[in-house]
Amino acid sequence: MVESPAVNRRSMTKPKRRTKHSAAEFTIDELARAAGTTVRNVRAYQERGLLPAPKKRGRVGIYGPEHLARLKTIGPMLERGYSLANVGELIEAWEKGHDIGKLLGLEVALTSPWTDEQPQQITKAQLQELFGSALTPEAMLKAVEFGAVRLEGDTIMVPSMKLLRAGALLAKEGVPLVELLKVVARLRATVDRMATELLELAMKYVFDRYGKGVLPPAEDAPRLAELIWQCRPLVMQAVDTEVAHAMEKAAEKFIGDKLSNVLEQLHRPLASSE
Repeated sequence: MVESPAVNRRSMTKPKRRTKHSAAEFTIDELARAAGTTVRNVRAYQERGLLPAPKKRGRVGIYGPEHLARLKTIGPMLERGYSLANVGELIEAWEKGHDIGKLLGLEVALTSPWTDEQPQQITKAQLQELFGSALTPEAMLKAVEFGAVRLEGDTIMVPSMKLLRAGALLAKEGVPLVELLKVVARLRATVDRMATELLELAMKYVFDRYGKGVLPPAEDAPRLAELIWQCRPLVMQAVDTEVAHAMEKAAEKFIGDKLSNVLEQLHRPLASSE
């Protein structure tokens, strides 16, 4: 049985930005962390032939983005109830019909992270320092429930430090943390739904044209990989633009409502005096 992700200790230093052209390298510990699995699982997948062997640098095995992509392909299949043998059969069939280099390029394009922000570990003391008295036991339970933080023994894994710091700023200004977390949870649900719909469109009109359950031919894999890489920044820019417009409209409405209330209050004494 595949074990649950291990507890990993990580510094709060800013990770290096990784793009499709950067030579991201991982030790086995770093690879397991990045994939959300354990060193034991990585070794097990490698022994079963599900994961390509690493390059050797001295006595250290060095893994690359293709290994991370493969792990991110294996994980969801296991979560759906497939056995390691089933996963192995699929990967073997995939590799037999494709040039392995082209296949890995497409696999990396499909499964690489969409953000260069990496999860970070902090202590409970650091979290308390960020939020102060706003971090009540109820707020902590909600933060774990909504996935804003994950408890891992004596440390806390934070998926997004940017989001955490923004929440801390608002909480210190008096915004109730529990209410803020509920808004973030609704936002995440909306974004998840829109991302799914966008991906469904791409699958329907790009990948399914080869036939449902049919892999694209090897000669098309590099073109599809490049298409995905080109779409990534465009999609992110489009999302940023839409969010910016929505915030602008919300701010205008907020300011308009506030000014209207002020004007009403100014006119009330005049009306009463007349």
